[in-house]
Amino acid sequence: MTPRDASGSPNNRWSDLDRPPLNGTALRRALVRQGGLWRQVDVVQRTGSTNSDLVARAAEEEPAEGAVLVAEEQTAARGRLDRQWTAPPRSGLFFSVLLRPTEVPVARWGWLPLLTGVAVATGLSRVAGVDTALKWPNDLLVTVGDEERKAGGILAERAGDGVVIGVGINVSLRADELPVPQAGSLALAGAANTDRDPLLRGVLRSLEDWYGRWRSAEGDPVACGLQETYAAGCATLGRVVRAELPGDRSLVGEAVAVDGDGRLVLATGAGVQEPVGAGDIVHLRLG
Repeated sequence: MTPRDASGSPNNRWSDLDRPPLNGTALRRALVRQGGLWRQVDVVQRTGSTNSDLVARAAEEEPAEGAVLVAEEQTAARGRLDRQWTAPPRSGLFFSVLLRPTEVPVARWGWLPLLTGVAVATGLSRVAGVDTALKWPNDLLVTVGDEERKAGGILAERAGDGVVIGVGINVSLRADELPVPQAGSLALAGAANTDRDPLLRGVLRSLEDWYGRWRSAEGDPVACGLQETYAAGCATLGRVVRAELPGDRSLVGEAVAVDGDGRLVLATGAGVQEPVGAGDIVHLRLG
């Protein structure tokens, strides 16, 4: 007899046939190669947060750059501003990577979340055939019907002399599973492919490519094409937005550029252009 959980659903790794488990051995075989960025790829069935786990591992074991930790389910995942983020097991890609860009000036490390956004959007476009827009600084947007919805996010945390970057992407989430009405998924956006194995491979290969370009340019976002590519895919630019800033302050203006430091530049009603380096951005609907 198949064991079942409290809800009566089969309690095993194949309980949802539309959501097969990832194969860690196959992923390592495909991604870990001599001279490549990815050195270690681990898949765990369940954890609180892959970011927290990898940050702790970086402090205790000092793993080499290129460690990747993937979870089939996260129970204490966090977004920016410590917002909680939940999803059913195997309904998405939940992973973190450890990077050590020691040859890049620390002042340019702020580009890493934006670089990851570009890499994820590029990888998903190639493998899933779905357009993914970027909301500054770290949200991934898809179009469901005629509505723009969040399908993923990115969280970067310092870990000693490195950075742990966490990525969460809703892949097969169904309409009745959405945590909030504003959420979306690749499946709901009409993705041609929702197989998480090739999606993860595509995203990690894209991240390796963009990270290599950025690192070779010593973090210069212009020289490696990152600033131009990010701006081209950023849904925030050209919109009137409200920036909710630290200290309970807010600023309303048109998002006109992403500057050389990765900050969002707002043109306010007072005719002043103000860069925003940290804050929550709300796209405003006018009219």
